Amino acid sequence: MSERWVIHLPVVAPDLPAAQRLARVISRWARILPQVDPGESTVSAEDEQGVRHRVFCDLLLGRGRRCRLRAAHEGECADWMDRR
Repeated sequence: MSERWVIHLPVVAPDLPAAQRLARVISRWARILPQVDPGESTVSAEDEQGVRHRVFCDLLLGRGRRCRLRAAHEGECADWMDRR
């Protein structure tokens, strides 16, 4: 069995972009907790939870970190430690 668990926290948002923005805010705030992996955040419609949309870019960077920019961003990726 996996040692990794996922917490599903339902929220209300008017559309996918708004849900992704809210998820980015919540994920960035929650990253102060060592158990949280904000780079893996996804959103889904309540009635289509099997269809998940990434919140952040999924590119793995050095030291096991992921890019902190939104999914499908343009330009270079940025590490969570970068302040661009």
